[in-house]
Order: sequence, then C-alpha cells, then structure tokens
Amino acid sequence: MVAVDLAPASIQALQVLTIVVFAPLVSGVIAHLEARLQGRRGPRILQPYYDLGKLFRKETLVPTDASWVFVVGPILAFTCYLIVPLLIPVLTAYPLPLGYMGDILGGGFILGLASFSVAVAAAESGAPYAQLGSSRAMTFGALIEPSILFVTFTVALITTTDLPYFEAASARASLSQVVRPAHLLAVLAFFLVVLNDTSRIPVETHSGTLEFGMIDEARTLEHSGPLFALLKWGSAMKQLILYVLLVNVFAAPWGLAGTTALGAVLLAIALLLAKAFAVGAIFTVIDNSFSKLRLFKITEFMAAAFLLAILAVLVLYLGGG
Repeated sequence: MVAVDLAPASIQALQVLTIVVFAPLVSGVIAHLEARLQGRRGPRILQPYYDLGKLFRKETLVPTDASWVFVVGPILAFTCYLIVPLLIPVLTAYPLPLGYMGDILGGGFILGLASFSVAVAAAESGAPYAQLGSSRAMTFGALIEPSILFVTFTVALITTTDLPYFEAASARASLSQVVRPAHLLAVLAFFLVVLNDTSRIPVETHSGTLEFGMIDEARTLEHSGPLFALLKWGSAMKQLILYVLLVNVFAAPWGLAGTTALGAVLLAIALLLAKAFAVGAIFTVIDNSFSKLRLFKITEFMAAAFLLAILAVLVLYLGGG
C-alpha cells in the first residue's frame, strides 16, 4: 500500500476542521456522562449537533436598542476560535506553516478577545441578566489572567521558549522535564484555569438558569437563531482548545503525528479525542463531586491557581525546579 502524504497547509486546515467538527461531540459526551453521574438518562451524545442545526434554521432577533456590536460580537468570537488552532499543536508534533505566527501568550490574547467580544455583545443588549453575566465574566476573568500569565512565563522559563510547538517538543524530549516540580505546579495551575474557563468549578453551574449563579449562560440569554448557534458552537470550540493546550502542550504532549502521512494524522485525531474525553470525564467528576459554593468563593478558587503559578516560579529559581 502506498502511503498518502498530506501537504502541511492541508494538515493545518485539518487542525482547524478537527476543532470545528469535533468540539460539539466532546460537549455531547461530557453532557451525557454528567447526566449518568447524576442518575439521569441525559441527552444524546450527538444532541449538540441537532441543537446547532435547529438554531441555524431559526430567525435572528435583535433587541430594539442594540447596535451592530450585538451582531458582530458572536461572529468575531467565533473567528477568534478559528484562529487559535493555527498556532497550537492540535495534530502534529512538528510546526506547521502558521505555527510561528504567534506564541502561547498571543493565543491567550486571541481567546481573551473572543471572551471580550461576547461580553460586549451581551452588555449591548441592555438586558439586566445579560449585563450581569457580562460584568461577572469580565471581573472574574481579570482575576484569573495573572495566573495564566504566570503559567505561561513559568513554562517558557523551563523550556526556554514560548512557542507552543517547541514547548510540547521540550516536554516530549524527556520525561524528567514533565515531572519537574516547577512544571507540575504550572500544569496544576493551568488545570485550575481550564476548570474556571470551562465553567466546571463547583461555584456556578454551566447550564443553570438561576440568576444568582449565572455567568456564561447569562451572556447568551438575549441572542437567538444563528448568532446563538455561533455562541454555543464557539463555547464548545473554546473548551476543546483549552483541552488541547492542557494535554498537547503542558501535561501529555504525546500521540501527535510525527510525519505528514494520512494514517499518522488520522491516528492523531483519534488520540486527541480520546485525551479530550478523558480530561472532560475528570472535570465532570470534579464538577459533580462538590456542592455548589457561594459566588464570592470563586475569588478564593482563582487565588489558589495564582498561588500555584507563583510557587512554580519560586521552585524554579530556588532549587528543585
């Protein structure tokens, strides 16, 4: 059998397509697992796809006093989620043509822009609950960003680079690099950050409808039709992107394609989904193992991530890192 080799540009497009196509599947598996843990039958695994199809067929309604920002916000956020997979090792261990376009911090800025776009669009609606969720998201986002910066700088100091592909390559080069105390602390801090950004912390419910606990859900209350579909789809894509950063850059950067062969790339897709399902299962168990806490406790949760990131830097410079 003759091996089929893919062009690097085709693989890069396939990375984006993998995030776009399989993000709802990961969300569906997690939602189904969560229901099983709660003793419910739960939705079908493919339910997110049906929901998106239904929303794209519906009409878009815009509040009377809303400006063009209300419409552009979800589109801009979705576009940001399409850009990030170009910069990170989704499927390959070797850098692709646009892999040098931005470092890990640049990818974080793009994700931050997406979150800001959604928050501004929600505030533009003028609805009280949407503005409440937008305000909360921006407030808590400002608290977690220092943790992200410290994690980024710590891993860059350990691996001597801030490019995602080379950070992953440095970790793959030696298992001792992965188990270094400073690296483990940084990974744990980023783990808490992902818990927060995917709304899996035991403080607010990601699917709740009670206004005293809504954050992410509140920001999308006033959107409908295709715009709402883009928000839901973008949220699933953001979740999968964060999982990719956690496993393919920081924690377990193995299973990536080392060649341009079609078989190696398809195997990398299968292994990526397996790792994403595993991470999602861990997060779901954590989310369902604790009672929901009061909203102000979220600051303590973020403080823990920040302290772990600082501790990683101290360990690195004081020895043992």
